[in-house]
Amino acid sequence: METHTVATVDYVIAVIYVLATAGFGVWFVRRSSTMEGFTLAGKLIPGWAIGLSLLATYLSSISFLANPGKSYASDWRPFVFSLTLPVAIIIATRWFIPLYRNTVKTTAYEYLEQRFGVWARVYMGAAYILLQIGRFAVVLYLTALALASLLATDTATLILVLGGLTVVYTLAGGFAAVIWTDVVQSVVLLLGGLLCLFLLITHMPGGWGQLSATAVREHKFALGSMDADFLVQGFWVIFIFGIVENLKNFSVDQNYIQRFLSAPSEAQAKKSLWLGGLLYIPVSALFFMIGTALFVYYLNVPTAGLPEQADKIFPFFIVNELPTGLVGLVIAGVLAAGMSTLDSSLNSSATVWTVDFYKRLIQPNADDARQVTVIRSTTAIIGAIATVASLLMIDARSALDIWWKISAVFGGGMLGLFLCALFYKSMQPRQAMFATAVGVLFVAWATITSTWFTGTDWGFPLHVMMIGVCGTLVIVVTGFIVSRKMPL
Repeated sequence: METHTVATVDYVIAVIYVLATAGFGVWFVRRSSTMEGFTLAGKLIPGWAIGLSLLATYLSSISFLANPGKSYASDWRPFVFSLTLPVAIIIATRWFIPLYRNTVKTTAYEYLEQRFGVWARVYMGAAYILLQIGRFAVVLYLTALALASLLATDTATLILVLGGLTVVYTLAGGFAAVIWTDVVQSVVLLLGGLLCLFLLITHMPGGWGQLSATAVREHKFALGSMDADFLVQGFWVIFIFGIVENLKNFSVDQNYIQRFLSAPSEAQAKKSLWLGGLLYIPVSALFFMIGTALFVYYLNVPTAGLPEQADKIFPFFIVNELPTGLVGLVIAGVLAAGMSTLDSSLNSSATVWTVDFYKRLIQPNADDARQVTVIRSTTAIIGAIATVASLLMIDARSALDIWWKISAVFGGGMLGLFLCALFYKSMQPRQAMFATAVGVLFVAWATITSTWFTGTDWGFPLHVMMIGVCGTLVIVVTGFIVSRKMPL
């Protein structure tokens, strides 16, 4: 394959894709004229489309670029996270989906108010909105950063353009725009990944035989140590982390709950989760395989200027090795991965603000038209705030580190509180509040000490991936104790 830079036709393909996606989203404006239309797409979306949208929600530009970097530099141990999905899906389809389909209208946090009062709804809603602003900002920044290296364009400009376009089509088309653009984006992302892997294998001097033999010899398919050592990122640390994170996604993340509620029936909602969740396993394996193939390819094809950072290897391959035209398609895949995450965060967080705060606390008598006006305005405001936050990350040393800290502190109590509500039928509101406070304080302590006091006697003693796991466990155990032994 000849080395070359990004050609004009590749720029054109990428620009056409972005504009077409935005236009496609805006096309659904007529379906979003009511609150049910804007937030749940009128409950008319078929299960297969929701499933592909769930797949797109799981993927992001981080997955598209970082997963190949991880398997290039190390092995397949992050793939263990994907292997936990069937366990979480079984639990979600057995308990979570029926619960929400039968007890709430629009958001997951309506159920928490039913169990513990308005404080629980406000806490969960506020934590969720802050999490989604952070998620939007980080994904937008990392998408723009990757595209800046691919297109030799200013990162700040890309942040403003992508952030603005995502806000426009999400604001106009509502949840129907989110779902159907996600369907398109999941297909584009998958095609881009398959093309890259195909070209890597066909241009490998020894083809698939050399790829598999070298990868096995170098232990590139390893899934981490099987020892029960929770100090290192081995198999069991990632497995337990994956179960807890996936349960959090399916139980309290409005991104997912909104999709479950938008299905025409409970059966369709369950089918959509099985489809999207199980599809993610081979799709994530595809991108880990790309990283392994890149390792073997560059091991056998010495190349000048190879980046030292593993995360930059895949972009380097895209620009320097792919034929003209295919570069544009793969860049479109990067855009698809990023935009599918951004639109979901925007719509779901605007929905939470409008339903759980504006309609519940500020203007209970607001009619449907007024709520639609508020949710559109909120979409624009949250998008603007998150885009500005993304611009501020340009000089940050590690955007991902910032995100994980925010996620740990604000999201640390969400799953634990939900599990208490679901399984402790006799738990009272004050008991739930006490257990949640204990868990959030624990997560804050663990996050701070694991960041600045690693290795000390009083710091968090386990791998950082266990912080959220332990925080959830602290809330569940504390809730069990106080609900039975300490009336509050």
